[in-house]
Amino acid sequence: MSGTSDLYSPMMSDALVILGAAGIVIPVFNRFRITPVIGFILVGLLVGPYGLGRMVFDHPWLSYVTITQPDGLEVFAEFGIILLLFSIGLELSFRRLWQMRRMVFGMGSLEMIVIAGSLTFVLTTIGQSFSGAMALALALALSSTALVLKITETTTPVGRAALAMLLFEDIALVPIIFLLGALGPQADNGVDALLRTLLLGSAVIVGLLVCGRFLLPPLFAQAARTKSPELFLAASLLVVILAALATAAAGLSPIVGALVAGLLIAETEYHSEVEQIIEPFKGLALGVFLITIGMSIDVAVVWENLSSVLIATAGVVVLKSVVTGLLLRLMGARRGTAAETGILMSSPSETTLIVLSAALTAKLIQPGTAQFWQMVTALGLTITPLLALVGKAMARQVDRVEPPLQPEATSGRAPTLIVGFGRVGRLVADMLAKHDRPYFAIDSDSDLAIDGHRNGYAVGFGDAGRGDLLLRLGAGEAAAVILTMDEPVTAQRIVRKLRNAFPDLPIIARARDARHAAQLYRAGATHAVPETLESSLQLSEAALVETGVAMGPIIASIHEKRDEMRELIMEEGGLNEKPALKSGQLRGHEAA
Repeated sequence: MSGTSDLYSPMMSDALVILGAAGIVIPVFNRFRITPVIGFILVGLLVGPYGLGRMVFDHPWLSYVTITQPDGLEVFAEFGIILLLFSIGLELSFRRLWQMRRMVFGMGSLEMIVIAGSLTFVLTTIGQSFSGAMALALALALSSTALVLKITETTTPVGRAALAMLLFEDIALVPIIFLLGALGPQADNGVDALLRTLLLGSAVIVGLLVCGRFLLPPLFAQAARTKSPELFLAASLLVVILAALATAAAGLSPIVGALVAGLLIAETEYHSEVEQIIEPFKGLALGVFLITIGMSIDVAVVWENLSSVLIATAGVVVLKSVVTGLLLRLMGARRGTAAETGILMSSPSETTLIVLSAALTAKLIQPGTAQFWQMVTALGLTITPLLALVGKAMARQVDRVEPPLQPEATSGRAPTLIVGFGRVGRLVADMLAKHDRPYFAIDSDSDLAIDGHRNGYAVGFGDAGRGDLLLRLGAGEAAAVILTMDEPVTAQRIVRKLRNAFPDLPIIARARDARHAAQLYRAGATHAVPETLESSLQLSEAALVETGVAMGPIIASIHEKRDEMRELIMEEGGLNEKPALKSGQLRGHEAA
């Protein structure tokens, strides 16, 4: 019995709560296509010291489902941010970063200066001292790297603009903290300390760049030769932790070192493997960070100051979104991109809490003021995913691409409707255009629709999963409807709806695998093409050709394997016969 009780510890209990939360939050929120960010914050609010943790004294059993040592999670939360910046570095490269220099140091610095100046003016007007107002303004001007880059993709126009501004903010964090120390009433050689830190930090970064250029390729080559995932993971974590510790020891933020480590590995041929192996750890560590954000919200105190907190949060969000949006428009960004990016970047940051602590330590603000703005920051972080949704909706309204009610037909031919205009949809459109077949595509992502429209494609904005959009676009008279989006549930729903409305309409759908293909056939698809099957068969064909196998046997074996897969789809889908390899129309043409 004593041995069993020794197994229990508060840390083990907290780990169990976090892993249980991850196991519930991620699948549930993904099922409803909602970012898990909100779920993790709500979990932190529920199991933290201001949630169920309040009742542990009266109900001891709650200690098994609450976080009992909140301070112990701070290290893991910081590690999540470090891994996030490391993964950003992996996605970048020195060449891409150099191409972004104008956005980073131009747009990034301009955005921070204008927002901080505006907030300083407002806070001074309502009675805050100038030095305290400047400290608060610099803190609130920062935006959340962890949340924004979790929500958006850095390959989109919105993601690129946000990334540039966030990179500058991360670089500027250390100078801001030193500046606040220099402004404090008890400042002592703050400028000298800042200069020393910048010089030492620059030397450390140069050292990392030089050493990484020569040491990383052989390190990862050796790890790759062992074919051991554990060794590859250990080498990756070793590099990122050493780089973060090096910049932290020099007085810079550890996330700067993590970013440099990612950039260095991005220049090697091992970056894809490192990115893949780090991804689960990054997601879990970021989940811990989001839980700590939720745990910091005292609902009772927020309720007591609800009107003031809401007004302050709304003021910060509106000011930052307007300023960022206007600056992006002046820099040439599209109206939709400017609006979405401005709203996405409008909430405060996790680093806002760091700057507030530095301002409090420097005695630029009072403890009560710091606590109030910490509540505003926590609330702002909580609503960031909702702001992202508002930004997307605003971008659609501002930069709407209206699809015509009836696509134009060319040479008397009925057009093909393409649902989804990502890489697969664009390729299908190219093939149809090459053979002079009219088409019209729609996508629910306004950026993809607008970009395709500007590049000469017949594409408009619209969500095929809602309302009767496909019916208004003339699906009943279309030559075919092709579903290319990678959204299994939505695809099944659209196929079923179209088949019930138009029994003879050819419906060709992209499937993830054989099981998904079977579900699409049950829903009424004419053809369901498993992307894993066709890519595997093409790879096999190329490999057999290169190894000297004759084309005849290759074609026969490809047909045999495809037939086996069709039989599997028939069994999975409960079909009466195997799905035909060719449509009836095509066989009719061949017979003629």
